[in-house]
Amino acid sequence: MEAKLFRALYNDDDILMKAVKKLREEKVHIEEVYTPFPVHGLDKAMGLAETRISIAAFMYGCVGLITAVVMMNYIMIQDWPQDIGGKPSFSYLQNMPAFVPIMFELTVFFAAHLMVITFYLRSRMWPFKEAENPDKRTTDDHFLVEVHAGSDEEKLKELLLDTGAVEVQVPKTA
Repeated sequence: MEAKLFRALYNDDDILMKAVKKLREEKVHIEEVYTPFPVHGLDKAMGLAETRISIAAFMYGCVGLITAVVMMNYIMIQDWPQDIGGKPSFSYLQNMPAFVPIMFELTVFFAAHLMVITFYLRSRMWPFKEAENPDKRTTDDHFLVEVHAGSDEEKLKELLLDTGAVEVQVPKTA
């Protein structure tokens, strides 16, 4: 038997933060929190793990840097060497100061674009995906906390109302 899903609506982000902390103290598992804007510190209050997007960004930047070095070495030194402004193209190292802006730009380009793609894939947000928002008011001025009910549903409903919820919903499960 699947546990019921409770949805508590809050109308203030400070009340939401206190409610999340109280629910965590009471060992209630918070499934998801929907907010109309980012709430600073909510991830820590929910006990979410640190993200590894910064490690991915560094790796993507390294891929961009390597791509820039290989591309410039092949194009400007091996394939089509040119004498530009009296600077001969005998080796990559002699010309590297001229290549620094290109290396920087490709590093940033790869890191930024691949991080966005990674974010969308990890969030399962792709084009034409239906919104999974349980209540339209969370896009305007309300905050919603989804929790799974344990054995005592009445106690949980009472706890949610005590934390400052303006409304507690028990949606029908399919």
